[in-house]
Amino acid sequence: GSHDSFSYWVDEKSPVGPDQATAIKRLARISLVRKIMKKWSVTQNLTFKEQLEGGIRYFDLRVSSKPGEIGQEIYFIHGLFGIKVWDGLKEINSFLEQHPKEVIFLDFNHFYAMDDSHHHFLINRIHSAFESKLCCVECVEYVTLLYMWEKKHQVLIFYHHPLYQEYPFLWPGNKMPAPWANTTNVHKLLQFLETTLGERSRYGTFHVSQAILTPRVKTIARHLIRGLKNTLVHRNLPMILNWVKAQKPGVMGVNIITSDFVELVDFAATVIALNDLLLEEDKSAT
Repeated sequence: GSHDSFSYWVDEKSPVGPDQATAIKRLARISLVRKIMKKWSVTQNLTFKEQLEGGIRYFDLRVSSKPGEIGQEIYFIHGLFGIKVWDGLKEINSFLEQHPKEVIFLDFNHFYAMDDSHHHFLINRIHSAFESKLCCVECVEYVTLLYMWEKKHQVLIFYHHPLYQEYPFLWPGNKMPAPWANTTNVHKLLQFLETTLGERSRYGTFHVSQAILTPRVKTIARHLIRGLKNTLVHRNLPMILNWVKAQKPGVMGVNIITSDFVELVDFAATVIALNDLLLEEDKSAT
């Protein structure tokens, strides 16, 4: 999985998003401030298509309306506005059309400046994009690749808002817990990942290990021009990747792992390779 999956492009000319504090909105009237914000808002370099081709199958999505804009258009957001959600969904669907055995998870987990009419608009967009590819809510343990292939489903949508109850193809957010370490310290992050894996639900939910470091205000202030990638990610990714290599999948093991700048190391290939351990277990069991 990728963290803030859509943030490969944000619009530094647009107003600052409603996910930001009032003080930052005021500061961001200065174009230089928005340029700096972009360095800290972008957490991926690859487009959806490039991420999909690289093996990413879980997408972490934050969305917002544009306050003051006529209509109900919804955009991806991370500090600054990204592309229209509709454009991203079409790009993903195009990949799925060409690869009918691939399955993806779209996790809509943060909503900003959206009332019920915005939500209904977005949900209808989701349905229009994927239609029969959408997998309705089911017991998690039943949803194997074989199950998906037989039903010709390719997309699971997780929707962290009460309106999920009105649509059978929206999975509740509590089926996709993603505990967040909120630290700049890689050792604290790895300890947190270990602890939360030990506490994960044995049955009934998926589980996201967020292998990401989060800058604090003072981190940004000290390294304004360097940005997220050069300050936190480059230096710590090798240690995070070593942790990933040491994991085991399956019950009480890792399930979904997310990272920033997934192309900087062999992140996707390393996570995918963990599945070989399950195959080895199957062989030894038989």
